[in-house]
Amino acid sequence: MANNKDKDSIDQKVLQYEDFINEVLRRDLHRKVLDQRDTVYEKISQYLQLKNTLQSLQEADSKSLKTEVDLGCNFYVQAQVEDASRVFVAVGYGFFVEMTHDEALKFIEKKTAQLTQFTEQLTKDSAKIKAHIRLVLEGLRELQGFSDLPESRTRDIF
Repeated sequence: MANNKDKDSIDQKVLQYEDFINEVLRRDLHRKVLDQRDTVYEKISQYLQLKNTLQSLQEADSKSLKTEVDLGCNFYVQAQVEDASRVFVAVGYGFFVEMTHDEALKFIEKKTAQLTQFTEQLTKDSAKIKAHIRLVLEGLRELQGFSDLPESRTRDIF
């Protein structure tokens, strides 16, 4: 009888750990870290696209610009900009600042460096969460009485 109670207790703990893995760690990994990192990568991409456009404008040495503008819901109209020597750049929190091309390029360099540093931190956070998942999985293996993986199935990580 004591073995059944111990086994039931272990099974209950295993279920609690599995819930913790699925409900907390994996959710944190996907929702909070990886989704946020993807959003930051998208912002970096937009800034780099703006950088390429500004460099093209500088190379063309043209003051006017013909472009398409998204009015919303992927509805585009053609637009003619008479003086494209200054642009409005999104600086964050819904604010836009009017800048010259050179000012905008300097800002983009700093902003993309800052965002890249943030993605590196998110990548480290992702690795920490994955390590916690691995730790809990190893705890489950121990609770269930499984031995470690055979040497042929293990590999060095460094």
